[in-house]
Amino acid sequence: MSLRYLLDTNIVSHIMQGRDITLLHKLSTVSVGSVGISSVTLAELEYGWHRKGKPERLKHSLIQVLLRVDVLPWDDTVARCFGELRSAWEAKGISLDALDMMIAAHAVAVGATLVSRDKAFGQVPDRLAVEVW
Repeated sequence: MSLRYLLDTNIVSHIMQGRDITLLHKLSTVSVGSVGISSVTLAELEYGWHRKGKPERLKHSLIQVLLRVDVLPWDDTVARCFGELRSAWEAKGISLDALDMMIAAHAVAVGATLVSRDKAFGQVPDRLAVEVW
């Protein structure tokens, strides 16, 4: 099975909270191996966990998510895609936060649909497929 969906940090945070039944149901309908996260997302989640004083509940929730998704490395192919997209989108007057831009480029580079609830991705006109779960 190939990767179809790349989960944004905000989606993983909702999964970790475990209260959004609709989101958890949607995730359960997707094939194993077709969902991943960027290593950039993992970095954001690790930062959030440490910033909150490393509560055991968050650590356990993050471990549970990582057991079910692939963590994709941010490599030279993604870096090249990032440079191209950021330049093209800025030329159109579109600007994203640096980490959001990195995650968006990762989704485009691997040909995955980005799953996010971040409205900033709604302004991106081309190449990035986005779904809201």
